[in-house]
Amino acid sequence: MTRQTATPLGSGPRTTADHEPPPTLREFYENPAVPVASGDARSRRQALMLARALGPVRPGAPPATVLDIGCGDGSAAAVAATVLSGHRIVGVDWSQDALRRAATRVPYTVRGELGENGLPFADGSADAVLFSEVIEHLVDPDAALDELRRVLRPGGHLMLSTPNLAAWYNRGLLLAGVQPVFSEVSMRGIHGRPGTQVVGHLRLYTARALRGFLPACGFEVVRIAGAPYHDVPRPLRPLDRAACRLPSLASVLLVHARRRRE
Repeated sequence: MTRQTATPLGSGPRTTADHEPPPTLREFYENPAVPVASGDARSRRQALMLARALGPVRPGAPPATVLDIGCGDGSAAAVAATVLSGHRIVGVDWSQDALRRAATRVPYTVRGELGENGLPFADGSADAVLFSEVIEHLVDPDAALDELRRVLRPGGHLMLSTPNLAAWYNRGLLLAGVQPVFSEVSMRGIHGRPGTQVVGHLRLYTARALRGFLPACGFEVVRIAGAPYHDVPRPLRPLDRAACRLPSLASVLLVHARRRRE
């Protein structure tokens, strides 16, 4: 397998003053002053999808090993633990600062990155991978998915979440000539879209794109669901929750895929 360099793990909003030079990618993702968590609603929906896929721990059987790749401060893993009782959740991130915070919420944490050296896990050692709000930050998502496929056992579960480029409000913004939410053109500041924080998104996906991309990387898409976005203005939140019924319009895409058995 050829492993190529990708950006460090971690997700969440990042900010940089307009007058300062842009940070390197590593500095950007290691900045301890910025949040690395995402909304609990998304985390819980994703964890429930995984809980249904794994089922309860059976008597006499070992618990499933679940890797939270790009765990950030461990918030999503902590939410997942409430519905994955008995299974073993391991938080993995490149950022030492994020891992220090994650260690207060997750019993197991490991430093790792989707780079040239790969993740510090044996082939086929994981039953499931949580990959939450990470893929949109990667320079090389193909290599990242190759590595996730390597650490998953055949038939293992990939639970991926990412912002939806085709979210209901982004469709309206584009019609009005406005830069979509979740996208950005600069590492120094926000230009042409709603919001005030640089988030470091390098790629954006639609449900249709993921239905084509994941099978090309050796995964079978089982289900795509929607989740709300925690920063939607309060008056619009009922509409955002309603949009989750049609994933192609939802703010956040939740994908359950499985590593193909070969």
